[in-house]
Amino acid sequence: MKTRREFIKVSTIGAGGLAAAGGLLTALPIKDIFGQSETVENLKSNANKQLPTYCEICFWQCAAWVNTDEDGEIKSIIGNNDDPHCNGRLCPRGTAGVGMYKDEDRLKNPKLRTTVNGKQVFKDVSWDEAFDFIAEKMNKIKEEHGPECTALFTHGSGGKFLGHMLKAFGSSNIAAPSYAQCRGPREVGFIATYGAGIGSPEPTDIRDSRCLVLIGSHIGENMHNGQVQEMSDMIRNDATIITVDPRFSTAASKSKFWLPIKPATDLALLLAWIHEIIYNDYYDKAYIEKYAYGFEELKAHVKNFTPEWAYGITTIEPKVIRETAREMRNSAPSVIIHPGRHVTWYGDDTQRLRAVAILNALLGSWGRRGGFYNPEGLSLLKYPSPKYPKPKKDWRDAFPGKFKLADLALASGMCDASVPSLSRDCSIKAWIVNGTNLIETLPNQANTLKAIEALDLLVVIDTMPMEITGYADIILPECTYLERYDTVRTSAHRIPTLALRMPAHKPLYDSKPDWWIAKELGTRLGLEEYFGYENIEEMLDWQLKEVGSSLEEMQKIGVKKLDREYPDLYFLNGEDYEFNTNTGKIELYSTALEAEGFDPMPKYTAHPEPDPRFYRLNYGRAPMHTFSRTTNNPQLFDLMEENMVWVNPKVAKEWYLKNGQEVWLENQDGIVSDFSIKVRITERIRFDSVYMVHGFGHTRKQLSRAYGRGASDTQLITNVMLDPVMGGTGMRGNFVTFHTEEPERLNKNIKTDSTKVEGGKA
Repeated sequence: MKTRREFIKVSTIGAGGLAAAGGLLTALPIKDIFGQSETVENLKSNANKQLPTYCEICFWQCAAWVNTDEDGEIKSIIGNNDDPHCNGRLCPRGTAGVGMYKDEDRLKNPKLRTTVNGKQVFKDVSWDEAFDFIAEKMNKIKEEHGPECTALFTHGSGGKFLGHMLKAFGSSNIAAPSYAQCRGPREVGFIATYGAGIGSPEPTDIRDSRCLVLIGSHIGENMHNGQVQEMSDMIRNDATIITVDPRFSTAASKSKFWLPIKPATDLALLLAWIHEIIYNDYYDKAYIEKYAYGFEELKAHVKNFTPEWAYGITTIEPKVIRETAREMRNSAPSVIIHPGRHVTWYGDDTQRLRAVAILNALLGSWGRRGGFYNPEGLSLLKYPSPKYPKPKKDWRDAFPGKFKLADLALASGMCDASVPSLSRDCSIKAWIVNGTNLIETLPNQANTLKAIEALDLLVVIDTMPMEITGYADIILPECTYLERYDTVRTSAHRIPTLALRMPAHKPLYDSKPDWWIAKELGTRLGLEEYFGYENIEEMLDWQLKEVGSSLEEMQKIGVKKLDREYPDLYFLNGEDYEFNTNTGKIELYSTALEAEGFDPMPKYTAHPEPDPRFYRLNYGRAPMHTFSRTTNNPQLFDLMEENMVWVNPKVAKEWYLKNGQEVWLENQDGIVSDFSIKVRITERIRFDSVYMVHGFGHTRKQLSRAYGRGASDTQLITNVMLDPVMGGTGMRGNFVTFHTEEPERLNKNIKTDSTKVEGGKA
């Protein structure tokens, strides 16, 4: 049976197809599969120049200079010495922006889904046709269901413009997957404790720390630039690093202590550390007495959580738990139990991050040198525009009484709210997806496709033909960050800074920047008054002049450092301070969680174990790749072409596996990886687990380098453990087994580009 929206390849109808279609379009010249028909002229005026930018390949957004050659072509990217995010040094991904720009697989022109001879295909359309189509669909949805039934999923700087457009349209359903699928539990856990979240970049004073505890945080492989540099300084200064990980990570190799913990038992270790800190009087008594609430309740709560209790759960010996607790005490308050970034693991993640926050509080590290500093940024004024209309509903209405403590929208929640339900007045009917490959980003791919199938409109805005583009109704080609202006970077750090991104080249092909897409689409929707500027340069210059700078100045310097408004980088050294909590204190006992019916202090709950001959699926990052978006980048592909599955020698012996052998992975629900993955036999992973780098196993043949390379961990994540506190999607409760020969699929898997037909059933 045909579905309303089939998965189709991002290819263009040729002249022959148009003739067979009975003249659906006027005749077009024969083009390549992306419709390129003209040569783009270089910006000769940019020859042999350095132009400022900030990186878009990861959230750290390091400021940089783009160097051009004598023809005005982009040649290289180097760090900006004045930027505290990078200190003039870029990671491999930062220098590889050139590869992103030059990737010949890029999306090149707008495309519209249509049907020719009973077959769904994409046809080339102009930007005007694309905007008219989208506006007609959005206005119809607005009239029939309300503007709130349109949602934006976004990752990256361009989302600010598209979000502005959607708010003007009347919807507040705007989400970045990085919240529910990555960092949300730590924000809610720290807000419940300190009344303040962590933010990005994390305000960890690693450079001055004497002890850094990494519990599932892979600094050095996730390549968060500033933190990697500061950790390197720690190592040179002979500071202590404690790494808790079932895998011997790069960070573990630099550590004084490696604790190869049994997966899913981290909270038990944290509670044992809290027990040791309290019952050995290692905690900062003056700090806790002045700033904390609920100490006696916490002390009673952890009384029985001894190292011996934790040993039976975590497999970490009691003497190691005690010794590492003493290391923290000896360094306090210059100690950091790192909150991590990707923390959606087992469904109790807010409570686990609460334990991390509590442990930092007991050691007096919050607001202290070598612990967590007080970041300061600068908020630019919003360009004048009317007030947004007030939405009558949002994604939360689909989950009455749930996730009240989530301070941002949940991408997974908006996905679920798009699946029709008799209990809802209106499901979300339209998605605008910008810079995020939801097929590989959201867990439980079958549910994502179920939501997509129910949509009336799916608009995908991206630079590359990712899996999500195959399900779009219309595709809009976004130019890369090297070809556009964006909002000024104002992220908080030890000192406030401004960083400018400006185009180093005219957008290649018929790609466009997000600010232009949002403005033009907004005009079609009758929202012209919300876009009062002629172009983005006008808007940026106005904003910068309001803070004593200008676009002209920023084009020359790239980064502008500002003075802190207050000398409160370290603000808890005995000064009076009121926290933004119900009690005005650091809440070791959380009144906010208690008020919502949750445990006010963290409790350990055992998690399911794998069946015989199944192994817990752990996944992580590589320093040269960001999620799934960079695996086709020609420069980064050369550094890492595919992922491998790490297997303990004991397991390899049981399965008769050899290094480099190709296997297929099958999870507990019978889902088999689309592609094989090579085995890496290593003592660096526990016997009850396997490990693979995230972002591989692409099913889009238009990704000429990444297609079919390695396996997709997301495909195997079908068991999602929802965090009841804030809705985070715990993804580490999945288990896999091996097939040494490709198994029969039995139609269990989603059909993709790897099928033999042009457009398989979605």
